[in-house]
Amino acid sequence: MSSPELKGRTLGYGIDLDKFDAITQLDNAGLAKKAGFEAIWVFDHFHPWFHTNAKESHAWIWMTTALERVSGIPFGTAVTAPIFRYHPALVAQAFATMQAIYGPRVILGVGTGEAMNEVPLGFSWPSISERRARLVEAVSVMRELCTGEFVDFSGKHYTLKTANLYMKANFPIYIAAFGPKMAEVAGKLGDGFITSNQSPQYFKDTLVPAIRAGARSAGKDFEAITKATGIDVSYDEDYEKALAPARMAAASSATPGSDNKAFTSPIADPREIEKLGAKVTDNQLTETLRICAMSNSPDDHIKRIENAFDAGFDHVYVSSASPSDRKCIDMYRKKVLPYFAAQKER
Repeated sequence: MSSPELKGRTLGYGIDLDKFDAITQLDNAGLAKKAGFEAIWVFDHFHPWFHTNAKESHAWIWMTTALERVSGIPFGTAVTAPIFRYHPALVAQAFATMQAIYGPRVILGVGTGEAMNEVPLGFSWPSISERRARLVEAVSVMRELCTGEFVDFSGKHYTLKTANLYMKANFPIYIAAFGPKMAEVAGKLGDGFITSNQSPQYFKDTLVPAIRAGARSAGKDFEAITKATGIDVSYDEDYEKALAPARMAAASSATPGSDNKAFTSPIADPREIEKLGAKVTDNQLTETLRICAMSNSPDDHIKRIENAFDAGFDHVYVSSASPSDRKCIDMYRKKVLPYFAAQKER
């Protein structure tokens, strides 16, 4: 697949459309590029992770506009769920169109999704095993449409009847995973692997072996698979102000797992998700903050990113929950990005 080069310890910036309106986030994407970030990732939601003062724009429309306004760096979704509200054939058509216009700057990140984005549109919320099976099938549908002619596909979840995508494409597909079963799928089917807020030890000990196993089963080179992770960050000179956003969006800040109902249950109302966040204990937040960087110290941000690179990630994108994204981006421009640029030159 045609893929932007995101290896070599590259840094990206995450755009959370839950937080600000579309125009503000377009401005932030431009500032991030000027600061020296090497990629932009946009979160693809229907409902936000919280209710109070939330926003939500359509990720693809925002991304297309941003690709036009902000030149020279790749954009990807982190992530799109092509399993219910998005039929995989329409996802393939949309991203083929983007690639036709913007070339290899387009990345499709896919995952099994969250109930908050599917249930409000009338879909049921099945088990993770079914969602995993749907995603595997969806990737097959997209691959076949992007390369084949008049495709017939008869799967358990999707059917194509002599379907032809009149715009062939080879955009890279990054597959999101938090556990080893999905990580193995990413190794087998993905051009890249994407996750967020994972401890370096868990990535090395649990996820990397699964990615390797998946790559090996498909006869692929493990090293050719880009390994990317997102890290939640917040910056302000006042530490308490930097920390406050972690409590507001605690339901999503807490690392996904079997005990996190925001990720595993069919709860889809942002008001209820916000209430779940209020139940996240200080200990749970502390565990997450050991991976994230909610701090008034640039060195703390550098340390968290460096830990991720040292664990084996090729690309790290930071998602700012800062009281002022402009202030956070400017701090990264002055302190964090020059540090990693200097490391590359050594």
